[in-house]
Amino acid sequence: MPKPRKDSFFGGAAVLAAAIVVVKVLGAMYKIPLGSLLTDAAFADFNTAYYIYSLLLVISTGGLPIAVSKMVSEATALNRGNQVKQVIHVAMLTFCVMGVIGSSIMLFFPKQLADVMHNTHSYWSILVLAPAVFFICPMAATRGYFQGHSIMGPTAISQVIEAAGKLVFGLSLAWILKANGADESICAAGAIAGVTISSALGMLFMLYCYRNHRLGLAKTQDRPDSAQQIFKTLLILAIPITLSSSVMSIANLIDASLIQGQLQNVAGYTEQEARTLKGVFDKAVTLYNLPSQIMLALTISIIPAVSSALSLKKYRQAAQVSETALRTTALLIIPAGLGLSVLGEPIIRLLYPTTDVELAGYILSILGIAAIFVCLMQVSNSILQAYRLMHIALFTTIIGCTLKVVMNFILVANPDINIRGAAFSTLCCFGLIAFLNLAYMKFALPASPNYLRVFYKPFVCAGNMALAVWAVYGLLSKVLANIGPFGAETDAGLELSRLGNAAAVAFAILVGVVIYFILVFLTQAISKDDVALMPKGDKIAKILHLQ
Repeated sequence: MPKPRKDSFFGGAAVLAAAIVVVKVLGAMYKIPLGSLLTDAAFADFNTAYYIYSLLLVISTGGLPIAVSKMVSEATALNRGNQVKQVIHVAMLTFCVMGVIGSSIMLFFPKQLADVMHNTHSYWSILVLAPAVFFICPMAATRGYFQGHSIMGPTAISQVIEAAGKLVFGLSLAWILKANGADESICAAGAIAGVTISSALGMLFMLYCYRNHRLGLAKTQDRPDSAQQIFKTLLILAIPITLSSSVMSIANLIDASLIQGQLQNVAGYTEQEARTLKGVFDKAVTLYNLPSQIMLALTISIIPAVSSALSLKKYRQAAQVSETALRTTALLIIPAGLGLSVLGEPIIRLLYPTTDVELAGYILSILGIAAIFVCLMQVSNSILQAYRLMHIALFTTIIGCTLKVVMNFILVANPDINIRGAAFSTLCCFGLIAFLNLAYMKFALPASPNYLRVFYKPFVCAGNMALAVWAVYGLLSKVLANIGPFGAETDAGLELSRLGNAAAVAFAILVGVVIYFILVFLTQAISKDDVALMPKGDKIAKILHLQ
């Protein structure tokens, strides 16, 4: 079987991939401590505003950066420097208008938006976050410009600036406000102010880079298309991508409003109780999102690698790259998801000791399984896009999101299930999307991946690892609980219990990692062809004696 070029897969998006890793680490350092700093209700306020912001952001910038990148790339290849200038001028104006509209909606209608979301306390967070929509828009335009020139450095650095800004300013403002006795909803607004400040910093950096790059371009004599024609082309390219990107954001926004509405209007909870339950759920979601964020670097590399093989009609090579991507996903994500599931409550007790540990732990255990399907959905969506089957990915996403909304409408309204229903609906939603994507790929692609090869060994290895983690944690936690000081009902005893839980979690994870890696290589779950796609893969495969 022919092998794809090594630099077309894992190495193709190295700069952005490295930036994504840094950004996601900084993001975790921001969101996880924030969950401990804010009350459950305040954390719900924070996320309510963020859902609104995310939807407006997708509508404002969803497909436009990709459209700008494509148009700039084409013009650059033809040495049409004036066309490039015209494209970025039209794009910048378009982005800024969209940004003003998006920011204005949040700035002038925060009360109405908070009412629609059934969370009146999110008013201040929505208001503080409003300028961020505008700041993101010119930043997105310049990112598209640089990506069209195949210059990824400014985009990568701006992403790191954003993540670091949120961490520094968001946590600092939330801590200062809480230390001065501010209301919990004001503390949430302080935390989300970090997003606005970091967006402004990222925008200024990108504009600085754009100015320097533009001054260094050679002058050309080409005649650019009219502004009207460029604007029309931008919309033609951007609208389908924006519609596809909007589905999940719209579903999340509806979900957030529906969950709090059903809890209050049907299940009989007060707004404060509903906010608290939603905050507990959001804290579990913060951890459940971590595995899917790991996969972003992989999904960036899939599309060009598969597309390149398809353009040469090398269908078996495209299938091999797709199979390797799925197997890599399975090897990384199945153990991560099962680990979150079996250690749901201990992890919540470790990171969020002041929340409802039992409820949040139960939710995280369900969401841990869901995280596996989220990652499979991401990778399969990228494969379908590489095959120019974007409409299939859009269709399956709409079906899954519809199921999620319907299940939440029914389950969350049941007082005996309440917020737990949101976890079950998330699992069913992404499980269905992943299943439909994989089924379509199996029966419709010219050469499809072998799913038995993809999933069997990773699942067996991860399943045994999960059993070992569950047993080790259970045994160690019981041993520590029976040691006098650890089980004492005193402040010192409770503190030791938390330290004991942390030690048990850390040791169980360490044992799980060791067992998993041993099983992976004993069962040859990763093949020589898989490793060969990595930088220096041939040498790594020889050292590990892979077949």
